[in-house]
Amino acid sequence: MGLFDRLSRVIRANLNDVVSKAEDPEKILEQSIVDMQEDLVQLRQAVAQAIATQKRTEQQYNQAQSEANGWQSRAQLALQKGDENLAREALLRKKSLADTATALKQTLDQQTTQVDTLKRNLIALESKISEAKTKKDMLKARVAAAKANEQLQQAVGKLGTSSAMGAFERMEEKVLMMEARAQSAQELTGTTLEQKFAALEGSSDVDDELMAMKAALTGSSPPAALPGSAQNTSSSTSSSTSTSASSSSSAVDRDLEELRKQIDGL
Repeated sequence: MGLFDRLSRVIRANLNDVVSKAEDPEKILEQSIVDMQEDLVQLRQAVAQAIATQKRTEQQYNQAQSEANGWQSRAQLALQKGDENLAREALLRKKSLADTATALKQTLDQQTTQVDTLKRNLIALESKISEAKTKKDMLKARVAAAKANEQLQQAVGKLGTSSAMGAFERMEEKVLMMEARAQSAQELTGTTLEQKFAALEGSSDVDDELMAMKAALTGSSPPAALPGSAQNTSSSTSSSTSTSASSSSSAVDRDLEELRKQIDGL
């Protein structure tokens, strides 16, 4: 007995696993709505049948009640005419119809209660189906988003281990190395040229400053610097120095003489 129980459990487990894997949420949602729609149709038919039966019972009750009232009138008429036996028979017929009407009234009350219950269930089912349709659209959208996200994650995972991604990274590294070598060569060439021009510009600045100092000592305006005049200026530095010294001495003597005159005038 234990062996059969275990075997039955294994079979059920495998079947449940197969069914679970085969279930597609979107298809199951659609089928659920279809099933609920079918239940709604059947319930509507049941409600319609119950209402029809209620109407039929109500008609029978009204007819029995009407006939009972009619035999009541006939019994009164027979009694008025002095036919007591006929009046008794009319009252017996009236009693039979009244009993039938009473039974029909009880049946009609029960049917009315059933119809009211069926109507409430029908309204509730229609509301649930409408809500289910709204949720179905939302759930289908969430299922589609989940599937897209799962596919995206799988694609990203494959990129990290694929040979195409490795080749792309190698080519990127190779391009970076080529750019680095080209920049290094450009910097080496550019540095040599920049150093040469910097040397020329630096010597020109020194020569201009020296000419300005000479002009300040002699009191004359400095001559305009010409391109390529750095070497000529350098060659005449010694002679200009002696001339500047004598000019500076005579200028000092003149300043002293001027100060003496100002003191004598006081």
